[in-house]
Amino acid sequence: MDPQMLSETASTTKPAASHPATPDQAINDADIEAIASFRYAIRRFLRFSEQAARREHITPQQHQLLLAIKGFPQRDYATVSELAHRLQMRQHSVVGLIDRTVRHGLVRRERGTEDRREVFIYLTDKGEALLARLTTLHRQELTAMRHVLAGTTA
Repeated sequence: MDPQMLSETASTTKPAASHPATPDQAINDADIEAIASFRYAIRRFLRFSEQAARREHITPQQHQLLLAIKGFPQRDYATVSELAHRLQMRQHSVVGLIDRTVRHGLVRRERGTEDRREVFIYLTDKGEALLARLTTLHRQELTAMRHVLAGTTA
């Protein structure tokens, strides 16, 4: 499956119902193999991503934070609550993650001018450079995994 399609599918697909398949939706070996292959591809990519982040001396969660900030639609910052939603974490956990990432010099905080309670999180130049390196590696890995994502064997 094309990486762009994966992204679109992930954002638009509804979770499957938790009831057994009806006779016209019988599960066959090809369905099971396709799901197993897709889960393998996801896990393989995630493992690659985790290892790439650690080689850059950051945690996988810090890499996800950088991605969530830079990848936030239509702007170059995100609020703590937006990041908590994007990362599927509790707000206080995101604050701790931001604190650790600030200490690495990868992100910075900026208070809102209209609402001083609001805090915006931006990437620093160092964070931008690190994310660019990691993104290049991830793009190369996705290219190498095309056959796995397409559901064929290597």
